[in-house]
Amino acid sequence: MINRSKSTLFLIEQLIVIAVFAICAVACISILAAAYFNANDSGAVSNALLKAESGAEVFKATGGDLSATGDIIGGAGSAGSSELNVFYNKDWLLCEPGEASFLLKLVVDNNNTNSRTNGPAFITGNLTIERITGEELVAFPVVARRG
Repeated sequence: MINRSKSTLFLIEQLIVIAVFAICAVACISILAAAYFNANDSGAVSNALLKAESGAEVFKATGGDLSATGDIIGGAGSAGSSELNVFYNKDWLLCEPGEASFLLKLVVDNNNTNSRTNGPAFITGNLTIERITGEELVAFPVVARRG
């Protein structure tokens, strides 16, 4: 009788240890999953910042010319349009719109061209990078001296 109660107590103790281990394992897995998704989001934002900075610098260097900017960074816009779209896949390589995961959009504000009395004219616009789903990653205004 004493042997039977000792083995039952040992079995209950083992079940409690297994239950505690399982709870800890679930907590660790959820923490690792959250870290994985945060790392992916952080990488996307970092790459978006690099592409956005590059696009803004090219826009400035071309004097606000969208077709020249598109030729250099690989984007496409319709003739006479005030918008340039550049599509990137999940690895941040240029791609076709159907394969894209990210979109760089450069929109020039044609109504807001500033000119000073004795100074040059400036072309203003907005540059955004967003996921194809519509989630905005980076957005800021751009200004170029009219070439």
